[in-house]
Amino acid sequence: MNLVKRNSALNNALPMLLDNFFNRDAFREGNLNFYDASTSIPAVNIKENADGYALEMVAPGMAKTDFKVELENDVLTISAEKSNQTSEGDEAVYSRKEFSYQSLKRSFTFPQDIVDTERIEAKYEDGILHIKIPKKEEVLRNRIKQIEIS
Repeated sequence: MNLVKRNSALNNALPMLLDNFFNRDAFREGNLNFYDASTSIPAVNIKENADGYALEMVAPGMAKTDFKVELENDVLTISAEKSNQTSEGDEAVYSRKEFSYQSLKRSFTFPQDIVDTERIEAKYEDGILHIKIPKKEEVLRNRIKQIEIS
């Protein structure tokens, strides 16, 4: 495993700009600002099986109340926002402070009219948001059945 240390915000600007450009639907959202230092793009795994989709998104340090999950026109949008919290009377002097909480947002387009919106389930556990997205019953019934030839 290699660890890479980046010392300045400039080093992070280009990779984030490219990630935002290729991974965000900026034009659909009406957002032409491709670089936003306060937004991060979390890693996501999406698995599809015969019954539906399973989405996992890494978001450590968040609480389940920080998330907003919406499905509109076959587009699933996950967003979260958490601000840095400082308590009054916190007199600690940091020699280094690297923890920071940012907002995050990801959108995913699913095949049209395939998702059962009434049965979507989400759970946040151990820093990972798990979302189960089942397919509609009529889609499941219309699967191609292989017929064995004797």
